[in-house]
Amino acid sequence: MRKLSMDDLNRESVEEFKNKKKIPLVLVLDNVRSLNNVGSVFRTADAFMVEKVYLCGITGTPPHRDIEKTALGATESVEWEHVPDTLELVKQLKAQGYRIGSVEQAEQSIKLNEFRPQPGQQYALVLGNEVFGVEQEVINHSDFVLEIPQFGTKHSLNISVATGVVVWDFLSKTIS
Repeated sequence: MRKLSMDDLNRESVEEFKNKKKIPLVLVLDNVRSLNNVGSVFRTADAFMVEKVYLCGITGTPPHRDIEKTALGATESVEWEHVPDTLELVKQLKAQGYRIGSVEQAEQSIKLNEFRPQPGQQYALVLGNEVFGVEQEVINHSDFVLEIPQFGTKHSLNISVATGVVVWDFLSKTIS
């Protein structure tokens, strides 16, 4: 087996990517502190063709070298917007027809493996602060809560890892 070269991968240009139809999913970062995590979310959003990333509250915004360090240019290909208030954004997205899902451990959460996206429905997934998670008020306005089943001694995953897990799961269920 030979490792594929960059030419073998035949990736699209940023302009081609921007014009391509995306999966019906936006990501909402709720007061994420780590700029490296923000950059990783951008890279995941690019890899899995997420529609848009919303950076809320204290979440850092491009351009910033610590975001670019992990985004590796994905801030140029992925549509994004800074919104001061996560809850207000969630209300707006709901009014636009998005189903809102918070990625969190909560009562009555849906285990990720049991979640089934509805065809034709747009979704917004909210991912929270590294210490405090998604704000309770945002959870209160969510249509559902997704929980990633975990079996070790730790109670949570890093936000960038959680993003990769839930976005890949969403994509795999919408393209199959």
